[in-house]
Amino acid sequence: MSDATNQVLEFQLGDETYCVSIDYVTEIVDVGELTSVPNAPPHVEGVMDLRGRTTSIINPKTVFDIDGGEPSRIIVFDPEIADDEQGAVGWLVDEVHQVSQVDPENVDRSPTTDDVDSVRGVVKRDGGFVIWVNPDAIRTA
Repeated sequence: MSDATNQVLEFQLGDETYCVSIDYVTEIVDVGELTSVPNAPPHVEGVMDLRGRTTSIINPKTVFDIDGGEPSRIIVFDPEIADDEQGAVGWLVDEVHQVSQVDPENVDRSPTTDDVDSVRGVVKRDGGFVIWVNPDAIRTA
């Protein structure tokens, strides 16, 4: 973690709140019509056209084994920052909450997250926790 505060986008998956660094995010859109891709991995829900760009849509609930909730928004990640050679990627999320500041002192890198590339840490907030995830760790392949 850096010494400066970090801006994150908080969102809901099932009953839990998650966040990603705002640097990864290019836009947030409503869920639209998705085109299924044959033989795609189970976490790839399909593709959609966003402003002329084919964008792969991933369901992080499948990756993280999360139940409940109904996706209403898509967080679209910048492929250059998210290090995805396969192009633009969006995540289906139940709700988008807010952009907030995270002080590195409030981020725990507990032993349960040390071996998991997809989890950057756990943010302590208002008596609860926000799970900070790394979009680089979830690929379309």
